[in-house]
Amino acid sequence: MINLSEFFFSELDEHQKILNLTREKLETEFINLVKCCKLSIENGGKIIFFGNGGSAADSQHLSTELTVKFSKVRDPIAAIALTTDTSTLTAIGNDFGFEKIFSRQIEAIGNQNDTAIAISTSGNSNNVIEGAKSAKSIGMTVVGFTGMSGGDLSKFSDINIMIPSNTVSRIQEMHITIGQMLCNALEINLGLV
Repeated sequence: MINLSEFFFSELDEHQKILNLTREKLETEFINLVKCCKLSIENGGKIIFFGNGGSAADSQHLSTELTVKFSKVRDPIAAIALTTDTSTLTAIGNDFGFEKIFSRQIEAIGNQNDTAIAISTSGNSNNVIEGAKSAKSIGMTVVGFTGMSGGDLSKFSDINIMIPSNTVSRIQEMHITIGQMLCNALEINLGLV
């Protein structure tokens, strides 16, 4: 058994450490992220999110913040998560293989004014990398949300949000923090609130 009081403070201390490192290392990347997403929306494009597991949940969460509202009721911001249509996901998985579940959708609905936000804590999820490759081939801006190493996804990303940690839970915490900040900044910078 663990001492739960010690565990509680240890986890929060590690979170604070990664938050501080993120603050030190990712300011420029965050600014570039907001600028490219704003440009996409202003040019009639959309923001496309995709990832597996917890990153799929983050994709859905963030696209919902944009299409519905974040801080106030306002006009919708064009965004979609490629993780929600079970018929599409299972058909692509069955007919083309699991590694194509995102790339096939991007080929169908993506255009060069879109921004693709590919989320993978390791940066090595094959289907996420394939999605990023398809987005690049269309001319989309690709943003990789990863952990410290960036993995292979970083090679196909124009902007790398590489959280300075190798701990999955800390990476996920910072991904959703940066994602929420993106939603808020977009609302403000697009003049919607």
